[in-house]
Amino acid sequence: MKPRLCLFLAAISVVLAALPAGTARRPRFGGILRLEMGAEVASLDPATPEKNLEATLAKEQFDRLVYGNGSPAGTSTGDMNTGPFRVAEWDAGRHAVLAANDDYPRGRPFVDSIEIRMGRTGKDRLLDLETNKTDITDIPVEDVRRANERGIRVSASRPDELLVLVFLPGRPVAEDSRAREAVARAIDRLSIANFILQKEGEPAGGLLPQWASGTAFLFSTAANPSGAKELWAQIGGSPKILLGYDSGDALEQTVAERLIVNARESGIVLAVAGATSAPVKVDARLVRIRMTSSHAREALASFLTELGPVARVDASALPSPASSEQIYERERSIVSTYRVVPIAWLPQVYGLSERVRDWKPPDPGESWPLADVWLDGPAEPSGRK
Repeated sequence: MKPRLCLFLAAISVVLAALPAGTARRPRFGGILRLEMGAEVASLDPATPEKNLEATLAKEQFDRLVYGNGSPAGTSTGDMNTGPFRVAEWDAGRHAVLAANDDYPRGRPFVDSIEIRMGRTGKDRLLDLETNKTDITDIPVEDVRRANERGIRVSASRPDELLVLVFLPGRPVAEDSRAREAVARAIDRLSIANFILQKEGEPAGGLLPQWASGTAFLFSTAANPSGAKELWAQIGGSPKILLGYDSGDALEQTVAERLIVNARESGIVLAVAGATSAPVKVDARLVRIRMTSSHAREALASFLTELGPVARVDASALPSPASSEQIYERERSIVSTYRVVPIAWLPQVYGLSERVRDWKPPDPGESWPLADVWLDGPAEPSGRK
């Protein structure tokens, strides 16, 4: 054999040997996919409302897995158990088993079943990933660094959840445009993205992310504490702004505490009220809104439907189709009132075991790709306790 050919074959061998385990493996059928979540889904009945947003979003994903046309229950003409999976076991808010549907028209899922554990704390979910007791779970964005430090495999979507500060109409200080603008200028979005979101999120100036609209860069995200101080000085009586947030959301609490610091640096009096169900009337509230579509017009229309009644902003229908200029102008008209103050964009983050293959974090409005996921390596024992 010629020397050059020998060297070439040797080089190819080295490259192939360096490829990650499973790179050349073909997808295979079988196994139990173990899924954990913090949400507690009460029912798959479309007539049963969930108690919080987290459970509602999880229920929508379950519906897409078990209903025939892949749409959420309540908006679907499909029948239950005609999707890629069927419900084999259901213990409301605690445990479920979805079995592969052999008759699914688009092809049987690779895994035999999905074992789901609900109501697991973030700490327990990370520990179960670390000790190989689960295969897929959601991870709070503020815990990504901790997960990476512990060697956990992490997968993040494009930023698709907006954290905003909403000023509530009818409250005297919230009706003062100078107060709203002063708070907006005082917010250090870059620090929130870098330190609280651990650089997994990004500062938000508009109502849509750059990847969806292409115009997010036109909205400023820079803090202007001196400008905020000047505006606040124009308001007599040193009013106090009471800020509400979901007391059960650790991220919202941390951001609220950072907003107090930002406000204080500009001489603004900001106080927080954590319990959203408390009788105390707040002037503004932190709100998290998930995109429902990857398309800019549909995503903005959904935001306006949700924010319109709360913040009294223009929620009239956008033209269909709408141009980039029309979408941008609607965004600008709303943001410029400072009734809705964008703070940061967050991705959806998932932790994966080493045996999970072909997982792709879903875009807004998409289903978890659990029908396409397959398991590499020997089957693991059930994570159920």
